[in-house]
Amino acid sequence: MSILGWILLGLVAGFLGSKIVNSSGQGMLLDIVLGIVGAIAGGFLFSLFGASGVTGFNIYSLIVAVIGSVVVLWLYHALTGRRTV
Repeated sequence: MSILGWILLGLVAGFLGSKIVNSSGQGMLLDIVLGIVGAIAGGFLFSLFGASGVTGFNIYSLIVAVIGSVVVLWLYHALTGRRTV
């Protein structure tokens, strides 16, 4: 997948993940970064359980990336002491 694909997938996954975790976006840049990190973390978590990770720009990869970004956002809020609503 190209860099632009990772950025688009990260933006969408980060935005959706931030809406799931605390119903307010973190800002476009932080959403992209957390979404890309979430995609990587989600791919790693899914591979631990024997499933494939991010396979391209498709719905399955978006679901993996959103789950990963929710985990990353939860950890981010836990470490910074911010409350989730």
